Amino acid sequence: MKLKTSIILSALTISATSSAIANPVWDLYVGASVGVGAETVFADGHKTTNTAQSFGALAGVDVPLFRFEAEYNYLNETDYHAHLGMLNAYFKIPSVVIKPYLGAGVGLVLDGENDAIHTKYENTATYQGMIGVTLDVPALPFKFDVEGRAIYIPNMYKFENIKPDLLHYEGRIKIRYIF
Repeated sequence: MKLKTSIILSALTISATSSAIANPVWDLYVGASVGVGAETVFADGHKTTNTAQSFGALAGVDVPLFRFEAEYNYLNETDYHAHLGMLNAYFKIPSVVIKPYLGAGVGLVLDGENDAIHTKYENTATYQGMIGVTLDVPALPFKFDVEGRAIYIPNMYKFENIKPDLLHYEGRIKIRYIF
């Protein structure tokens, strides 16, 4: 066997062996979140703002520069509550322990109601934007996210020819378990 051929075969063997025993490049995770903020409803030239909170569950995959997840959110305010299903994508800014990120999501209102006027939400599109940091504890299989989030729901229901928009903005804490 020629020297070039044996060098190429050796390099391929070492490469295949090292990648077989190395950790995967991506991580699967599940998690939960809780947030506190406010909701503003824009309807017929008026706006109403009240405090609100949210609770969520998520599952996703974390790759070197990006994170993708499916998320369930429950938004609760004095007069409004909604169940949302979201698909999110995050861009992670590389760093060591504290990792900043930007994210965006799109989804659907699965169910919801305005309790004050007893009106159900329509299945409408939902959009959100996120900015935050991930705290990575190297010895534990957990990651903690602290983020600011804004959720926009256009035309959330119809009441007497009025279709109000909802803007939910909050600070949120997430804990993710990495498999």
